[in-house]
This record gives sequence, C-alpha cells and structure tokens, in this order.
Amino acid sequence: MSARHPIISITGSSGAGTTSVKRIFEQIFRREKIEAAFIEGDAFHRYDRQAMKEKVAEEERNGNPNFTHFNAEANELETLEAVFEEYGRSGTGHTRTYIHDEQEAARFDVPPGCFTPWRDFPKSDLLFYEGLHGCAVTDKVNLARHADLKIGVVPVINLEWIQKIHRDREARGYSTEAVMDVILRRMPDYVRYITPQFTLTDINFQRVPIVDTSNPFIARWIPTPDESMLVIRFARPRGIDFPYLLSMIHDSFMSRANSIVVPGNKLDLAMQLILTPLIMQLIERKSRTS
Repeated sequence: MSARHPIISITGSSGAGTTSVKRIFEQIFRREKIEAAFIEGDAFHRYDRQAMKEKVAEEERNGNPNFTHFNAEANELETLEAVFEEYGRSGTGHTRTYIHDEQEAARFDVPPGCFTPWRDFPKSDLLFYEGLHGCAVTDKVNLARHADLKIGVVPVINLEWIQKIHRDREARGYSTEAVMDVILRRMPDYVRYITPQFTLTDINFQRVPIVDTSNPFIARWIPTPDESMLVIRFARPRGIDFPYLLSMIHDSFMSRANSIVVPGNKLDLAMQLILTPLIMQLIERKSRTS
C-alpha cells in the first residue's frame, strides 16, 4: 500500500463483468478530475495466443489437461508485482496491451493474439488494475498487499458462465461447445487461483439472477439487471453509512451486518455512492503526503 501513489485493484474471472465495473470507475475519475494509469491483467499473460496453444498442448502431453490463463504460471505475476511495487514507491511503471481482436489490432497496429511493446505510464493520481489476478497470493507473489482498494466482481457461477458464453460467441466468434470446453478446463485453476482472492477484497459485488439459470449452456440471453439482485459485501463495514445507502437506493435491504442487497438495475448508483467517497479518501491521503 502507498499513501502517495495509491493502487485500486478490480479482480474478477473471465465473463464476470469487470469491464463494466471499470467503466463506472472511469465515470467517477472523469467527474472528480482524477488522472488514472490503467493496467489490464491480460497484458501480463506469459504467452501470446499461439505460444499459449503450444503450451497447453505440451501440458496435455505431460498429463495436465487443465492448464489455462487462470494458472499463476501462465502469467507474469512477478513482473506485475514489480510494477505494483514501483508504482507504490515512485508513481511510475510500465504496461502493454494484449490484442484480442481485429478492432484492437487496427488501433494498435499489432496482430490479434499478440502484445504491444511495453510503454511507460503517463503521470497519474492513482493506478487502476482490472483483471484475473489483482489480489493473487502464491508462494512467489503477494499482489493483494500492494492495493489500497480491492474490489471483487463475482456473479454467481451460472450467471458468470452465461455472460462468458454470450461474450465469447458474439464478440470473439467461438462456438458454445468451444466455450464449454474452456470453462471445464479452467475449473481446477478457477478454484485454486481465482476464488481465494475474494476473501482478500475490501468489497465484493455479486450479481444474483432471480430467473432460472439452471442450465447456463442453453440460455438464450443474459439475465437483465431488472432480473437480478446485487449483493454487496464489505470486509470492514465500520465507517460505511448503511442508513444513507438504504435511503438512497430504493428497495435495498441489509442481509447481514456487513452486506447490503440492492436491485440489479441500481448497480451504477450503488457503485457511485459507495466508491466515490473511498476513492476521494485515497486522493485526500495522497494530497496530505505530497
């Protein structure tokens, strides 16, 4: 953690909705005139697309059919931790971009499945990470200790799968069967590397559908926000003004002493109300130490 150079970490699985949450943070940053440097977790994959296919095939030949991007060894987590350390110390660092599709390829002039060259962060008020491993702790790294605000985006598992299936089919051209295969291969690494991070986050946002999602592999559409509830869990509820949140978010209620439940279509409002004061606390603390 660093008072002078704060770090916000958003952690969630593929298809969890971290990109949507990132957009809400961007709205807050624009409104409050906060300059943020951004890191995408995909930038710290160890392998490009072709090399990853070869690595997966090698692991399968060696008896491991479940090697995926969720695995710590498939990512440059030591490099990511070094970037977190450098930013916390000096407010500087570097990142790159993993190119997913032709649209990104045209923008960066790099083929899909490859990485852009490394680039330095612009001058910023804080660092914002969004990806798979923002709170990862292994025998080699402890990323959670560097972040000043840690957010988990954790829809219930069937909803997460539905979102991933629809995204990968529509945006990336995969078949349902191909996405199902990826989901199945990822399960051991999901349990080992992704799930434990959500015990280390400061706040978890978990979307829960209130319609039948019992077979996510045949769902014809993603449950809408109106068909969902949002469970928000605070690791440290002291200082959270729950009466204010309940008064501002219609139809919300407390489910536990550290959890508030709000209608799914109030995600933006809830995040704005909850996160803006926390972000401003980081900025104020930064100002006092500068």
